[in-house]
Amino acid sequence: MIEFIKQPWPWYVAGPIISLVMFLLVYFGKNFGMSANLRTMCAMAGGDKVADFFDFDWKGQKWNLVFVLGAIFGGFVGGYLLTDNTVIDLAPATIASLENLGFSNVGNQYLPDEIFGMDKLTSLPGLVILLGGGFMVGFGARYAGGCTSGHAISGLSDLQIPSLIAVVGFFIGGLAMTYFILPIIY
Repeated sequence: MIEFIKQPWPWYVAGPIISLVMFLLVYFGKNFGMSANLRTMCAMAGGDKVADFFDFDWKGQKWNLVFVLGAIFGGFVGGYLLTDNTVIDLAPATIASLENLGFSNVGNQYLPDEIFGMDKLTSLPGLVILLGGGFMVGFGARYAGGCTSGHAISGLSDLQIPSLIAVVGFFIGGLAMTYFILPIIY
């Protein structure tokens, strides 16, 4: 049974579960998105004294805090208890491309040490990615009126055109980072 759980869930299992969660959120008049959860935490911590953006009744959004705790707990369980360390099946062209960029041990781990190693926290490229990327994600989520999960899951399920535009922008930004910026930094 545990070996079945450790395998990635197929789309026909995970998709309906996400759909059920979205249906329940819409039914109860709630919106989904991680940036809304972070906004609730900042408002709870007194952020309304610094910015009007956090001046709202956060007590009506307490369910967001339960969602954040569930995401953290679920990430821990999925990452440490339900992940087996098998070799990742990658195309030979992908392996060669990553090795040309300087990655070693390609396909043998999910998080390459060249990007996620602890030594990257103190290197200039690592700090640029962490601080610059964090700023851009925070600014982008605020400017776009929501984060990637909010637009891609909630917004698209509500058939909102601004969410479609935002999701297309997220993908373009991700591709630009992968193909143009990351090779320059590393």
